[in-house]
Amino acid sequence: MFPVGGVGVMLLLVVASGAVCLLLTLGLRRRLGATTAMAIGGLVWSLAVIASITLIPADGAPGIVPAEGRLTTCSWDIGGPAPEGFWIFGGGQRLLNTAVFVPPGALLVVAAARWRAAWVLVPVGLALLAGYSVLIEATQLELARIDRACDVTDVIDNVTGAILGAAAGLVLAVLLRPWRRRAR
Repeated sequence: MFPVGGVGVMLLLVVASGAVCLLLTLGLRRRLGATTAMAIGGLVWSLAVIASITLIPADGAPGIVPAEGRLTTCSWDIGGPAPEGFWIFGGGQRLLNTAVFVPPGALLVVAAARWRAAWVLVPVGLALLAGYSVLIEATQLELARIDRACDVTDVIDNVTGAILGAAAGLVLAVLLRPWRRRAR
């Protein structure tokens, strides 16, 4: 049985991880500058938020999922059986799966823009965000007791959000110019 869950636990984890990431940001600020430090702290926080909302049971501790009721594979039904609504927000779940990965994509670009190797760091970072999405889905499949389902459509939507975020991050990087204080 998974012992915790629900919206309250998710919010507690979001706030606690935000406090830790604020400390990270403050620790990096002097060395990297405010813009890059905030981008790195925000990136780490956004990843923690994604883990909280995707790996904590939405409706509290769901109890035990019987072995015969447990899914053994991911759904490969592209665009598949996602419900029309989501438990907190109205609207489609696919839109939310896309939107949740926009901030890490944007913050990745702003954080990497400080270094000359950004042209390598950003594609590698996007590949890592895609891997993070795959890891979340694999975890949802293996830990059936958290009452979540593995769906390849979620990975597609997450990667789409990360790419859209990276495009927005390019605009933000030009506006914020984090390279003004380059690392030596």
